[in-house]
Amino acid sequence: MQRWRGFESVPGGWGRSVVTIGVFDGVHRGHQVIIGHAVKRAHELGLQSVVVTFDPHPAEVVRPGSHPAVLTEPARKAELIEQLGADALCVVPFTKAFSQLSPEAFVHDVLVESLHAAEVVVGDNFRFGHKAAGDAALLERLGTSFGFTVEDAPLVSEDGLVFSSTYIRSCVDAGDVRAAADALGRPHQVGGVVVRGDQRGRELGFPTANLMTHRYAAIPADGVYAGYFLRADGKPLPTSISVGTNPTFEGRERRVEAYVLDFDGDLYGERVAIDFVAHLRGQVAYTTVEALIDQIRADVEQTRVLLR
Repeated sequence: MQRWRGFESVPGGWGRSVVTIGVFDGVHRGHQVIIGHAVKRAHELGLQSVVVTFDPHPAEVVRPGSHPAVLTEPARKAELIEQLGADALCVVPFTKAFSQLSPEAFVHDVLVESLHAAEVVVGDNFRFGHKAAGDAALLERLGTSFGFTVEDAPLVSEDGLVFSSTYIRSCVDAGDVRAAADALGRPHQVGGVVVRGDQRGRELGFPTANLMTHRYAAIPADGVYAGYFLRADGKPLPTSISVGTNPTFEGRERRVEAYVLDFDGDLYGERVAIDFVAHLRGQVAYTTVEALIDQIRADVEQTRVLLR
């Protein structure tokens, strides 16, 4: 998959293409349908498929300080989009100036002049242009003028619930990682670099990898989880995960710490990821260290059983 930063980076000889546009945070089951349909249509028409997305999240530019929790960091998002078969990914820097483009200017500059769109695939709730003034109906009218067609991809729902990034963020925030995984089509993942912590886990007999995560990463609610630890080789290692401030020791800094079962090695400095599979319990302040150790043993055993 080709990757471009900004539509100005599209190669000069790029031919006509099938384009889909969106933030696509999470690349969840609804996004997968939209992107998959664009890829399918491109194959049917003998054209290339292009996914257009934005960085940073438009909300942060339009309403500074409102950046939503990020379900997928840019590199992870690109990997997931590539797995869906897209031929190219164009990440458009979302600036104040870009946010003020009229719907007509957006279509002309991005879809027509840069990407030579023959067809544009969008979701039912698609909006574009300054103050989100453009909708699918306007896009269709502009397509008639500029020579491209528009296809709507239906929203994906289950039992009346529409899957959306907002819904998944709420699941993660509540610690319901199973519901998040159902909407994502895979476990919710948090990436980061392993850094040194207080070394308290090692003292308790359960050395943990302390993750320094992305500033806006969607971190599950405080508590203990079962999941998998992923190193660069991609092999999933069963893991018991603690999220929170470590109240037994009056901690204040919120952390993500992973105890990798049956692992003995140095992880410091590695970029890793954690898949959250199941919520085990909430965060508790124990009156004695011995009680905490007993509970950690129980958490580890429950993790082992769940992931067996």
